[in-house]
Amino acid sequence: MEFSFIEVIRRILAESGFAAFANEPRNLIMIVIACVLLYMGIGKKFEPLLLVPIAFGILMANFPLTGILDEGGLFKYFYFGVEHAIYPSIIFLGIGAMTDFGPLIARPSSLLLGAAAQFGIFTAFLLALALGFPAAVAAAIGVIGGADGPTAILTASKLAPAYLPAIAIAAYSYMALIPMIQPPLMRLLTTENERKIKMEQLRTVSKAEKIIFPIAVAIFVILLIPDTAPLIGMLMLGNLFRECGVTDRLSDTAQNALCNIVTIFLGLSVGCKAVAETFLTWDTIKIIILGLLAFMLSTCGGLLLGKVMCKLTGGKINPLIGSAGVSAVPMAARVSQMEGQKANPSNFLLMHAMGPNVAGVIGSAVAAGFMIKVFGL
Repeated sequence: MEFSFIEVIRRILAESGFAAFANEPRNLIMIVIACVLLYMGIGKKFEPLLLVPIAFGILMANFPLTGILDEGGLFKYFYFGVEHAIYPSIIFLGIGAMTDFGPLIARPSSLLLGAAAQFGIFTAFLLALALGFPAAVAAAIGVIGGADGPTAILTASKLAPAYLPAIAIAAYSYMALIPMIQPPLMRLLTTENERKIKMEQLRTVSKAEKIIFPIAVAIFVILLIPDTAPLIGMLMLGNLFRECGVTDRLSDTAQNALCNIVTIFLGLSVGCKAVAETFLTWDTIKIIILGLLAFMLSTCGGLLLGKVMCKLTGGKINPLIGSAGVSAVPMAARVSQMEGQKANPSNFLLMHAMGPNVAGVIGSAVAAGFMIKVFGL
């Protein structure tokens, strides 16, 4: 059967994705959202390593007729690593290999600041319940307050898979916006004199302490809350690779090649779930607002305990390091450093803030494990 050139073109266009937009015009909105996120990642450099693959995953998922989300489709297989907590756990392996727990070991009281900065998780959980979300979904939303993308993704994959894209995008967006969100809260809740406080140099931590720490934490925390095993276990294994001195090649691979590869798959897998019919809802808007509140309240929780510790120690603790108790490593610690130097140019808070910062990584993983244990039935 012969076709004229015009008929062939007409048939191609009729069976193209352009024509399919007529059946689901909301996909066009998602494509615009994907382009905005790409601009934020590339143009504004907001968490580009994850925001760019997430945004491109959204773009791909909302092209009609591709079949990549269907059974046997490419993204269907990619998503297996999210469903079974593989990607977030490997990301934590890389984080552990990059993290120096020395400041936390030198000042164990930093654990309290890391714990206080999880305040937003439980407050946002209660607010989500009040807004009518099921308990499991509310728990997953609350974990956004930990400012830890992999932890939020793992918790959502276990407790609220339908809401995973909104939770993941909110978590990484607020992590990227830390330099904008935290400073006003830091200035609001602390006085200029408190921000000027210079802290004493931390003691030197021995090699043996750094080796024993990840082993001891893994034993204690995983036995206490077994559901933390994927995150805490991999975090501490990565740190042991870093500190033991005999696995430098494994540490380098975990920090670089392996972490980068898994980041690509994780971002695409999260983005591919943000399709118009499930993402463009009022629930998504509520999640984004609750996530912001959770993050702000977590920052406030760390700052307020920092003020208490400042009073109890006679002014030896600068409350600004409390804001670093959220687990966005090392960005939150850098923000504490910058605000401290604005008040006192000779102030150097970075290493002091790293203690609460890495404590926050452990704290958010423990909070997530608790939520999964309680609501993952």
